[in-house]
Amino acid sequence: MYQVVRARLRALVCGMRAARRDTGMVTSEYAMGIVAAVAFAVVLYKVVTSGPVDAALTRIVEQALDGRM
Repeated sequence: MYQVVRARLRALVCGMRAARRDTGMVTSEYAMGIVAAVAFAVVLYKVVTSGPVDAALTRIVEQALDGRM
């Protein structure tokens, strides 16, 4: 009985250790994620501040502020 319990406990502990080995991102993956997020933010900023989009957003805000209550 003791041997069976010990074997099951060992299998459980080894399974937990194997599951923990590959969790999360390493530093280089964080760096690449940050670079990608910044690149996306720059592209989004350029799109939003472009002439046609800026004019459209301004028109939408002005229409919302001029609305009747």
